[in-house]
Amino acid sequence: MNYFLITVNVIIFLVTYSPHYEYHPAYGKILEPLREWATAFELYPKPPLLQLWQFVTYAFLHGGIMHIVGNMFFLYLFGNNVNDKLGNVGYLSFYLGGAVFSGIGYTLISSNPILGASGAVAAITGAYLVLFPNTLVTVIYWFFFIGTVEIRALWFILLKLIFWDNVLAADPSHGIAYNAHLAGYAFGIITILILLAMGLIESNFNDLWSMLRQWNRRRQFRDAVSGGYDPYQASTARKAVSVKQTDQTDPQEQEIMALRGQISDAMNNHNASRAASMYLDLLDHNSSQVLPRQLQLDVANQLMAEGKWPQSAEAYHKFLSRYSNYEFAEQVHLMLGLLYSRYLDKPEQALEYLNKAKDNLRDAGQKKMCQQEIQRLESRD
Repeated sequence: MNYFLITVNVIIFLVTYSPHYEYHPAYGKILEPLREWATAFELYPKPPLLQLWQFVTYAFLHGGIMHIVGNMFFLYLFGNNVNDKLGNVGYLSFYLGGAVFSGIGYTLISSNPILGASGAVAAITGAYLVLFPNTLVTVIYWFFFIGTVEIRALWFILLKLIFWDNVLAADPSHGIAYNAHLAGYAFGIITILILLAMGLIESNFNDLWSMLRQWNRRRQFRDAVSGGYDPYQASTARKAVSVKQTDQTDPQEQEIMALRGQISDAMNNHNASRAASMYLDLLDHNSSQVLPRQLQLDVANQLMAEGKWPQSAEAYHKFLSRYSNYEFAEQVHLMLGLLYSRYLDKPEQALEYLNKAKDNLRDAGQKKMCQQEIQRLESRD
């Protein structure tokens, strides 16, 4: 669908683009980039020229070659992954919704006609920020010399595309609809966050909504353990332990509680490697220890990233054992299946978890990978 939208935009540009001066009763003589018949499809904020269908049609018009090249470049850069996540129908609806919402945002405070896909592209870019915040974007820079630097999509989009381009460096004399861009970004970010929160889009644990939830859980856990109380190891009676009672706790138990707090702090400070190392120290003190849900999952993921396959598999096992009702258990089943298949050479265990995962996976790419792995293992027999 993303390639279809790019193609449609290019075709419409070739059909409608023709710079000329034209007199508009409401605005006077202006340099109009479109053929005369196409000007009716721009978005006019003022009646009587304003028509409801213009909130869609204006987003398929462009005022110059650089205008359409810039918009289509960013639509290509960020749109494909968002398309994969939303599906073709969802992506098209989202794109058109972004165009409409950015058009509304523009007409509320502006009076000149507007054209261009920038608002809709901003909505797609905002969606990318939420869905893939940790993806690295390669940026070319020049300052006496030319080079490249990789920046997380979260910071590139938030700081460069939104804050710098549309707030700090915004210049109304350039004729750029900054408010339409900001409305598009707001639509993209807020709408995707709501869809993730409602479970209408599957979370992949790395999106902005998951990051916010993880941050909140770590904050709550850090606040809980800062006074010496570990809510996850409380007695079945759930009685709070006073500071005085904590001081009388067995020294080994105090060390375990301190380690749990340090693991949480390390992960909260984005030092996942240190958190994973301290988790292994924690298991040396007491092998039955299980961390809070998201923290346990984060540590298991980090151990896998570090190539500590057996420790990672054990961490995932502990996670499933403690949090058996986890809403995305199929993701953990898939991870365990791949661990046993590709790294631990235990095909029987791999098939057990891959078969658990295949019927519940909702992401088409993951489902295909799971089925291919099952076929590969079964062909070995």
